[in-house]
Amino acid sequence: MRRIEGQIRKALSGFYYVASEGKIHQTRARGNFRKRKLTPLVGDEVVFSSEENSEGYILEMLPRKNELVRPPVANVDQGVIVTSLVEPNFSYNLLDRFLVTLENNYIHPIIYLSKTDLVSDQTLVEQIRSVYEPLGYPVIDGEQDKQKLTDLFVGKLTVFMGQSGAGKSTLLNDVSPELNLETGEISDALGRGRHTTRHVELLDLFGGLVADTPGFSSIDFLEITVEELPKEFPEFRAAAPECRFRECRHVKEPGCEVKRRLEEGMIAQTRYDNYLQFLQEIEKRRPIYKKNK
Repeated sequence: MRRIEGQIRKALSGFYYVASEGKIHQTRARGNFRKRKLTPLVGDEVVFSSEENSEGYILEMLPRKNELVRPPVANVDQGVIVTSLVEPNFSYNLLDRFLVTLENNYIHPIIYLSKTDLVSDQTLVEQIRSVYEPLGYPVIDGEQDKQKLTDLFVGKLTVFMGQSGAGKSTLLNDVSPELNLETGEISDALGRGRHTTRHVELLDLFGGLVADTPGFSSIDFLEITVEELPKEFPEFRAAAPECRFRECRHVKEPGCEVKRRLEEGMIAQTRYDNYLQFLQEIEKRRPIYKKNK
């Protein structure tokens, strides 16, 4: 029995298809994985056994750097947030929710603006650029430069996500026509697209791996704590060492560098307002512990 390292590229009906040494091996997980509550995910690096003419077994899962629930993928390098300008309308709030979630998972965000050709006034595109590019987030105008997006795939595992109806499936089909993903028509009644996801597979595209299923379309901060939230805003991280208090929340504290930079226009008002809203949501979500009598 050979012990080989590889990466899970597809999971389907209890089988895991592992890429190693230029081949795809069909494997199953060991029986004790279930007892140990371990579930291999697409993207996992694993050690597996391979025998001639019989299916292999995953023996060990190597440590993950991150994992997503929707789509269920591990070891993601970057997330393309497909953000529509119209139908549905652009929302700084929603975009910041995706950015915070990706930051919290150590996934590098790429902002992809869809339906820019349906907007007569291009100043919105420039405004979005002026807020996010200084933070190190690439902003790609989808109608102008799809090549710029695919150039970023090299050597990376990429997932797509964004608001329902923003054009995730359409973009994936453009990038890789063989996918032929169903694209959900916008529901006029809801103003939101219907979910059109299926099992996950990693495709070898443009020198990298791309998850062939669009990811989550709505965000609630179930995992992020009040202490973590300010650290998920790069401009707050940069300012925080200058704050008077070490664990400054950037709300009412004196000597807050984030507030000073906000007043001077170095931090975008939309970002700060969204931060306050997210903070409130997280505080409301916190469990109430009853004191022992």
